[in-house]
Amino acid sequence: MKVLYITSESYPFLTSGGLGDVSFALPKALAEKSVDVRVVMPLYADISEQYRSKMRYVVNFNVPLAWRNQYCGLFELEQDGVKFYFLDNEYYFKRSGLYGYYDDGERFAFFAKACIEMLNNISFHPDVIHANDWQSALAPVFLNEFYRDNPKFYSIKTLLTIHNIQYQGIYGREVMTDILGIHPAHGSLLEYGGNINYLKAGIASVDRVNTVSPRYAEELKEPYFACGLDGLMRDNAFKLCGILNGIDRGVYDPSTDSALDASFDSSDFSGKAKCKKSLAAEFGLTDTDKPIIGLVSRLVSHKGFDLVKNALEYILASGMNVVLLGSGDYEYESAFSALAERHQGSLGVRIGFDGQLARRIYAGSDLFLMPSLSEPCGLAQMIALRYGTLPIVHRVGGLYDSVTDCGDGEGNGFTFVDVTADELLGACIRAKNAFYSGEWQTLVKRALDCNFSWDRSADRYLQLYEEIQKLWE
Repeated sequence: MKVLYITSESYPFLTSGGLGDVSFALPKALAEKSVDVRVVMPLYADISEQYRSKMRYVVNFNVPLAWRNQYCGLFELEQDGVKFYFLDNEYYFKRSGLYGYYDDGERFAFFAKACIEMLNNISFHPDVIHANDWQSALAPVFLNEFYRDNPKFYSIKTLLTIHNIQYQGIYGREVMTDILGIHPAHGSLLEYGGNINYLKAGIASVDRVNTVSPRYAEELKEPYFACGLDGLMRDNAFKLCGILNGIDRGVYDPSTDSALDASFDSSDFSGKAKCKKSLAAEFGLTDTDKPIIGLVSRLVSHKGFDLVKNALEYILASGMNVVLLGSGDYEYESAFSALAERHQGSLGVRIGFDGQLARRIYAGSDLFLMPSLSEPCGLAQMIALRYGTLPIVHRVGGLYDSVTDCGDGEGNGFTFVDVTADELLGACIRAKNAFYSGEWQTLVKRALDCNFSWDRSADRYLQLYEEIQKLWE
């Protein structure tokens, strides 16, 4: 099995979030299963010299993009058993950061076209091209429009993963001819709502579409979750599925994590109590016998922070401590900072992000709150479980697929359905009652025994690649 994995970002080179983490962990897990997977991404200016110095120049070629004929240099580097390709064009990628430029539509159209043109200049011939999100969704579009007549490209199958449908790559109609070079007669493929929509075009063009959790795949058929594309998702339901993301259990391991004051695992988790005591001291919590609820998140509305803001004082009054780490909208940053001033000793807030502190919160908290209104997959709840911390989650997206309520006697967390502060508070109080019950240690061990490794997810992706390969036969 040969797979070309196209992504706009990847750990450890340059990443802005979950897509970058997945784009490293999944190919690594696939390679361990003897899949010949090659990852391709832009050669951004911010990729450090630590990695640039190890890259090997392969070839350069021109990329036709409408009336343009742009240079592209190709470099390669092997990282953790996976070959990474980097596409170089200083006009498009010699800039700070990854996204947010006025010409992102042109930048990532070039990237997508270059990924296909690259295959004319190297010996690698993939069975499947696996694109991710809107930044590479045009790759299968270009493949079908310009390359299928070439016998080298005829048999290549395509997959598009939607990590978050909120971001779609929407531009004016003029980009179709001026940037993409696609004839107006084929405009229906790209047009949506009077604009050109890169993600829509990718969904319509690929052999299969998947999302990062089974529940999210179903939710995208509903207007509330699909950001305008619910009709398209229903029309393409026959090629849609969901595969839950995983976490790297070697990276997140309480038995070896150097950020923690004590190590522990499912066979002996006595060290977790020391981690809790250290966390309480770090945030100035006075009553260390109370359960601690941890939050590590971007402070934005779709993460459910209006619910948290409305319920927080009631949570504290019910006899729980809360520690929060995150940054985002000023509204939430200022509100939670003010609450922390009024509730010193029971509420600790740090505005910003600190990876080491985040791990101490995962390990030292008893409970972890994720009240997201929409969550395609979510990784924090899996990390929390890895550290023996039981999640409190809204039953949506990947949270629905990974956390089940302890009320059934077999669950690994606490869940709520209705999007209200009362429901969130009720789930927190049920969690507090469980903390003081004689079953708490059993619940902690059950959390530590949960396995959300990438190995399982990679098996499902490999199965999906094999299903795609059999198409047209």
